[in-house]
Amino acid sequence: MSNMYFPLQSLENGHWFKLICGASYQHLPAVRSLSLAYALAGADCIDVAADAAVVATVQEGLAVAEDLQESAIAQGFSPQGRPWLMVSLNDGEDPHFRKAQFDPNLCPSDCPRPCEAVCPADAIDMSGVKRDRCYGCGRCLPVCPLQLITTESHQLPPETVAEQLKPYHIDAIELHTQVGREQEFKKLWKALQPILPQLKIVAISCPDAPNLTHYLQTLYDIISPLPCPLIWQTDGRPMSGDLGVGTTRASVKLAQKVLNANLPGYVQLAGGTNQHTVEKLESSQLLNSSLNSSQRYVSGIAYGSFARSQLSSFLEMLEHSHEIQHLEEDQRLLWKAVAQADSLVSQLKKRIPFSSPISAKLS
Repeated sequence: MSNMYFPLQSLENGHWFKLICGASYQHLPAVRSLSLAYALAGADCIDVAADAAVVATVQEGLAVAEDLQESAIAQGFSPQGRPWLMVSLNDGEDPHFRKAQFDPNLCPSDCPRPCEAVCPADAIDMSGVKRDRCYGCGRCLPVCPLQLITTESHQLPPETVAEQLKPYHIDAIELHTQVGREQEFKKLWKALQPILPQLKIVAISCPDAPNLTHYLQTLYDIISPLPCPLIWQTDGRPMSGDLGVGTTRASVKLAQKVLNANLPGYVQLAGGTNQHTVEKLESSQLLNSSLNSSQRYVSGIAYGSFARSQLSSFLEMLEHSHEIQHLEEDQRLLWKAVAQADSLVSQLKKRIPFSSPISAKLS
């Protein structure tokens, strides 16, 4: 089967798995290892920052994964072919597209450094914020005793976005927006027209807000007719997948809301997804099964900070190793990392039955 078929089959059958490396995350060694391990574990899509170095690094990791597919199958894993490579863009201010910053010279010498303690990316030390590691979660902002930490947002200029993206040879884009930004979205969408023919899928990510479904319908009218399938990413609790009580409930609740709107396209969870998400979807009868064959179901799940945290110990070992540079150079470490990634991927892949062929949802 072609690489075109596997991800679409996953969407149709309700077991699409997307790894979110982070729209602002640029720590290249970690991005490479994450892409490699999750590709071998069966991920359908890798979502990364719209950055040339990041995209090249992911492509390198995916090339290694292709070479190791037979070995992965022999190890008992189920790689799905080469995952689609997606980059994220924004039409305005968005927490996914920011980085923390502060002047470490202003920090008191006796500060207990709560910012460093809460940072899930190990992006803060005595020198300040390591920009390549920071992915903008914002957990450091409220804990600073002197409120010294601010954020810096970024956005590709719509006028040059297509020109910058075309050399990347990407498979998909994800557009982050918010209710009320019709004009900003329309401007970005117009700028993307030159690269649309090369895309296999487009995703739109939007957090909950009053009039959400009306806004999504407006966006659908703007992008129609679309030359490829569409995913609605329901960003329930943005950037909180590994923290907080009930984070996955917000994501499931938002997915149900969008499903009820009966918009054309697939619905995929994000924002607050973690180890409880599949179980919660099952209990809510939102997964594809014979029990809900007459109603729409969630087509997939995207995991961000939680997925990255699952491999943090392996990433740390690589970073401090003086003997190996890349994950595949230590086969024992590689397959342990893939097994850890598989423990998350398989929650979705192995508990949902295959159903119908690619069909009307593509329209």
